[in-house]
Amino acid sequence: MNSILVTGGAGFIGSNYVLDLLEKGLDGRRLVVLDSLTYAGDLDHLATVAGKFDFVHGDISDSALVTQVFLDYSVDQVVHFAAESHVDNSISDPGIFVRTNILGTYTLIEAARNAWMVAPFKVRPGFEAARFLHVSTDEVFGTLTASGTFSETSPYAPNSPYSATKAGSDFLVRSFFHTYGLNVVTTNCSNNYGPRQHHEKLIPTVIRSALGDLPIPIYGTGENVRDWLFVSDHCQAIQRVLDSGVSGETYLIGSRNEWTNNRIVTAICKILDEKIPRSDGRPYSDQITYVADRPGHDLRYAIDPSKIESELGWTAPTSFSDGLELTVAGYIRRFQ
Repeated sequence: MNSILVTGGAGFIGSNYVLDLLEKGLDGRRLVVLDSLTYAGDLDHLATVAGKFDFVHGDISDSALVTQVFLDYSVDQVVHFAAESHVDNSISDPGIFVRTNILGTYTLIEAARNAWMVAPFKVRPGFEAARFLHVSTDEVFGTLTASGTFSETSPYAPNSPYSATKAGSDFLVRSFFHTYGLNVVTTNCSNNYGPRQHHEKLIPTVIRSALGDLPIPIYGTGENVRDWLFVSDHCQAIQRVLDSGVSGETYLIGSRNEWTNNRIVTAICKILDEKIPRSDGRPYSDQITYVADRPGHDLRYAIDPSKIESELGWTAPTSFSDGLELTVAGYIRRFQ
């Protein structure tokens, strides 16, 4: 029996993908989750499906471990989420980002090449349909001005150690397609939000700070723009690319949903005002506090998802108002 390997499957996006995948069915494969369970990974995210997958606790840069996983489980699909992803952490400690995002991706894709290929452009019998899907970010393209969008042809211009290491991993994956003929696809997504996101990210930080009667921090002037994508929609798009994407191609995943940080924080505060008003009757927006901007903070990200829409028939189904309501309700339960 062949297996699908999901790296970082106990993290935010990875755990949502695992839950969605198990709900839809594995098409005769086993599911293997490989995760090092750093601060951002938590097996509690998968508690409701315990026993329905095989879990391997380990580091994706551990070559011996990764090679053994491919052998033991006859892995013929990889969905690679595992990454260090918090920009602030990459500024304070870029080395771990280089190790995980670049060396880890190399270790995985080299193990896939050795397992699936007998020579460049010659596939090992039984692995003709094997595929490696690499999950990346729109941050590799740098920043936009007030107009324009990223597309699959946008030049790479990363501005943080995080985005630079993700760019490096994208290039590695691309090179294994062009040099060895390995069946790879890459996705670059916009900002995700939704259940099980680590509390360091913007939306959970806002909710946690509001409910804790703490200052709600916003970097700089709050005019930075992000294109927000509900995590379940992202997982559906990833599956569409895994199933139907063209080998060697890149697909940008977004929902055409641009919001400034000021606007999204204000929207969250209004939802909290309605769902769980402060005891003193004041609005949660009174807690908003502007803090020193992040070094090298990109002004704006926005994705043009026309390629995945037209070629693979995927569009984001969740409206931002619905997704944000669901997200805030989930974090109210978590933080209270």
